[in-house]
Order: sequence, then structure tokens, then C-alpha cells
Amino acid sequence: MDQSRIFLSPPDVGEDEERRLKDAIRSGWVAPIGPDLEEFEKTVALLAEREFAVAVSSGTAALHLGLLALGVKLGDSVICSTLTFVATANAISYIGAVPVFVDSVPSTGNLSPRLLSEAIEALTASGKRVAAVVPVDFLGSIANYQEILPICAKFGIPVLADAAESVGATWAGKPAGSFGDAAVFSFNGNKIVTTSGGGAFLTDNAEHARVVRHLSTQAREPARHYEHEVLGYNFRISNVLASIGNAQLGRLGDMVARRRENRLRYRAIFEDVPGVTVLGETDFEDNCWLTAIVIDSELAGFSANEIGDFLESQNIESRPLWKPMHLQPLYRDCEAFVDGTAEELFQNGLALPSGSALREPEWERISGAVEALLVSLR
Repeated sequence: MDQSRIFLSPPDVGEDEERRLKDAIRSGWVAPIGPDLEEFEKTVALLAEREFAVAVSSGTAALHLGLLALGVKLGDSVICSTLTFVATANAISYIGAVPVFVDSVPSTGNLSPRLLSEAIEALTASGKRVAAVVPVDFLGSIANYQEILPICAKFGIPVLADAAESVGATWAGKPAGSFGDAAVFSFNGNKIVTTSGGGAFLTDNAEHARVVRHLSTQAREPARHYEHEVLGYNFRISNVLASIGNAQLGRLGDMVARRRENRLRYRAIFEDVPGVTVLGETDFEDNCWLTAIVIDSELAGFSANEIGDFLESQNIESRPLWKPMHLQPLYRDCEAFVDGTAEELFQNGLALPSGSALREPEWERISGAVEALLVSLR
């Protein structure tokens, strides 16, 4: 195939990132801690309207350490969205806690407040300790914290918001990362803002921030020799990677705007196609990290798999939505409070190329491929 591949969400980097990276290397601050890292943490905290941000090696590490800081212990139950990447559940398992999965609302894929309430009541009634709730901002759409937070507060359960996918999004005028007792961001290579690999823990609680910072640096005590009282981790991000993140944060507004433009273009492509819905409710608040379509194959006359296969034949990447955690072999024995929504989104959903670096020639290939498929199926 002679056409270059169009990826789902590749890194969008350029001259700004190259300049900041060179400056960091030339400054001599190649070791983990340095001025670029300090700047990055301050900017991320401001972005999320938080008092503290601790930058670490991945969003998964931020979840892991965040749960520890919130007091999650071996054998505790931790509720999380079933429609998520496996990292959310794995972070719970790293501690020896037990994931409990809750289903989604159909319009966004986010955690269902109704089923969350049912899950907490059922687990509490059975004598299990629910140590935390981890809602996921699915594909960059912030979860319904207006309902989630009061439910958790009623039972005294802390909320760790998995905002890995929602950097730059807002909800009711407040930014992603500002909800819950704490939150996490991801700066993986496929996210809107990338540091190549990285994440951040966000909180207004000074003690929680101290614990995460301490644990992320092997829990070394303040002594001239190496002294360790608790188990720590080598989870700190480097000053060099933070320099890339600083350049990315300076371009965040433009990159989110481009992804929102992508969302609107997909809506235009599919607006007259029966049975095809673009997932999401508030394009102007979501960061539109990924745009996904959901297909009713009986109405449309074709399935998500057929579109995905055809796009692949044109060297255009697409991807099914996350396979729900309660269906994963790793977690199928865990308790789950589901109503079939996440399973339907997995079966009928497809994420489409959504990168902020998409340009007109790529768009012509995507729209042309979709049009060609639709004509062939009519």
C-alpha cells in the first residue's frame, strides 16, 4: 500500500517542543528533578485549578499512588468504571484491593450515577469496605460529578477522578482534574498533551500530595545516607520529559480546538446516515480527544466492524471502544453492576482518527473512504 498511514491519535509535536527539549538538555538538568519539572507541575496545577500537582512516569502510576494516598488497603473494594482502559483497574489491583465495576450512561460512556448508588449500597450492606470510587472521563468527556460526588459523600467515600483522557475539557465551567478529592492526568504519547510518557496526581490536600511525591521517589527519608521506612516506587518523571510537556501545554488551546473541529466534521459526515450516532453530548466542553461513532447495524445496514475493516484496507486506523473490564479474562470474576450499556458501546462503537495534526489531505482520504463505503452498501 503506497499511502501513508493515518493514525488514531498520534503525538502533535513540532518546533516548540524541539526548542524546549534542547534548552533542557543544554541547561544540564537531565536528571529527574529540575526547573522544567517545577514549571510543568505549577502549570498543570493551574490548569486543573488545584493546589498541588505531582508529575510521575504515567497516568497509571498516578492512579496507583493516588489510591495509596487516599488510604486504600489490601482487600478493600474500589469502584471504577467498567468502560475504561485496563490501567484503571490494574492500579487498584497493584495494591491488592478488589475492583468493582459499574456500567455507563449511553450518551457519553461515563459512569452511571444510578448504578454507582446501587453498587455502594449493595457492597456496604454486605459488610465490604468501599475505600474509593474512580470514575473515568471517557474519551475526554467529564463524568457527571454533580451526581457522583454527593452519592460518595453520603457514604464518606473519597473520589479519585481518572481524568487521564480529559486534559483541556471542562464541565459546568470547571476544568478536568478539578473534581473529587484528587484526580489524575495522563500524558501518554496518544493523549492531547504528551510528555512522551507521563502522568500527574492532582489534589488540594497537602498531605496527599506529600505522600505521592514521597512514594514516587522510592520513599527516601531525609538523611545523608539512603534511609527507607516504607515501600516506595521509582515513578518520578524526568526534567527532560517535562520540558516537552511545557511546550505542549502552551499549545493546548489550539490542539483542543482542532480536535473539536474534527468532531464537527465527523458529525457532518454522518448526520444523514441512519443508525449512526456520534458519541458525546457537549462538544464545546469535551476536549474531543477521540471521536467515536456508535452504529445501530439494523438501521444503518452495516456494522462498526465493517467500517473499521474498510478503513484499515485504506491504511486508516480506527479502533473499537474499550472492551468492558467485567468482560476481560483478567477481571471476569470481579463483582459488576451492569445493565448492558458498556457491552453495547463495545460491540457497536468505533473510534476514528482524531489527532490535532490532521490536515486537509488526510481529511479528504477519511471522508472519501467513508463515502465510498456508504455508496457500496446502499
